Amino acid sequence: MRSLAVLLLALFAVPVSAAEKPNFVVVLVDDLGYMDVGCNNKNSFYETPNIDRLARTGMRFTDGYAACPVCSPTRFSMMTGRYPSRVNATNYFSGRRAGNFLPAILHDRMDLEEVTVAEALKQDGYATFFAGKWHLGPSEEFWPEKQGFDVNMGGIARGGPYGGKKYFSPYGNPRLPDGPDGEHLPDRLATEACKFIEEHRDGPFLTYLSFYSVHTPLIGRPDLVEKYQEKAKRLGLPVSRDLKDDRVFADERQHLPVKQKRRVRQVQSHAVYAAMVEATDLAVGKVLDKLDELKLAENTVVLLTADNGGLSTSEGWPTSNLPLRGGKGWMFEGGIREVFLARAPGVTEPGSTSGVPVSTIDVLPTVLDLAGGKLPKATTIDGVSLRPALAGGELDREALFWHYPHYSNQGGFPSAAVRSGDWKLIERLEDGGVHLFNLADDLAEKNDLAEKHPDRVEAMRKRLHEWYVEVDAQFLRAKPGGPEPWHP
Repeated sequence: MRSLAVLLLALFAVPVSAAEKPNFVVVLVDDLGYMDVGCNNKNSFYETPNIDRLARTGMRFTDGYAACPVCSPTRFSMMTGRYPSRVNATNYFSGRRAGNFLPAILHDRMDLEEVTVAEALKQDGYATFFAGKWHLGPSEEFWPEKQGFDVNMGGIARGGPYGGKKYFSPYGNPRLPDGPDGEHLPDRLATEACKFIEEHRDGPFLTYLSFYSVHTPLIGRPDLVEKYQEKAKRLGLPVSRDLKDDRVFADERQHLPVKQKRRVRQVQSHAVYAAMVEATDLAVGKVLDKLDELKLAENTVVLLTADNGGLSTSEGWPTSNLPLRGGKGWMFEGGIREVFLARAPGVTEPGSTSGVPVSTIDVLPTVLDLAGGKLPKATTIDGVSLRPALAGGELDREALFWHYPHYSNQGGFPSAAVRSGDWKLIERLEDGGVHLFNLADDLAEKNDLAEKHPDRVEAMRKRLHEWYVEVDAQFLRAKPGGPEPWHP
């Protein structure tokens, strides 16, 4: 199957000279919240001048989405252009947490038969580079160098920088040689990306920079942590992590069948997290500066997004996604709406904004379209090229879908969702209950309109169930001797 996909890619490649082919820089920031960057939130506690610079020189999508509220499925979607539910890659690899029922069966790797964006571009003469978090397979057999990347700096099975001194060298990472003692991981990954770009300045190239930041463990550069501690004091912001401090946290049951209350961070004031955001922004700036220095910016497409929403309900509660509801691990907007920026010279207008709903499933088809290539024919591609939206137009797409048949570490419940126009329907996978929101009027998802609009619920639910069949979606399972969960 893999050889057939490669053959088809070669047959359908468009002959374009190397000088005419655009370069690509794809930046993925782990756990970065939609409201964590200045271009989305002018009142953000965090400072992100370089990410904001990318927005000023490209297009900002206000309705950008991850394919899942947790990381590995979204990463799969970006690499393949496919919904994770097609291969049961529906949770982080390898999540197994159970609740009232057993979660759906999880396929915890991106199979080698998948055609990745790197493999597709290599068939068209691109040099390919990966740096940072991979989290798409349990062993070396499934790591970046086996999935189309010429160079792999730091991409292994782990979902975080858990070896050595974690975010500082020595890293204890078998795919990233240690630097000087105390070297900072985000800067090192950006340095490696810049080195690759300079070595391949004659192009074409794909540089895929997948930061481990701002994922836990919450560890920041000491100088930046001190900076934000002082900033919080100067602004009179609460810095307590005490769960009884209502200035920082609020209780929420999410008006759903969640048995335990969850604390939800209300205020951006976490100095360590702020330091991690700024360090990542500085690393992004390093790469943008290198493109400018080498006079490559006018022939390089830059995409930046995140794999899920900001972490707001557990594991340190470092950020607030307000006014978006929930966060990482939740099907609410705080868990799936993402920073989504694109700069495509000759296509995007600098400083432009688009309200067209887009998703990480669109990365592969967009890159191949802009590269003048064709989609792989040996597999189903769910995403669409964003070229029309990048040029200020619309997309011919009926709806976007999500499917998370698991209990998240952050308290999120098993659920699926469909967004069509301004309307979003969430279906609970324990009992089949539904919730309907109009995002144009209620971005915070406070007003459940399911009872007021039964016809719309019926139509959207019908389309969601048809999609389940299309992707062969899997669902919750009964525990031994326990009751059967709801099935569509």
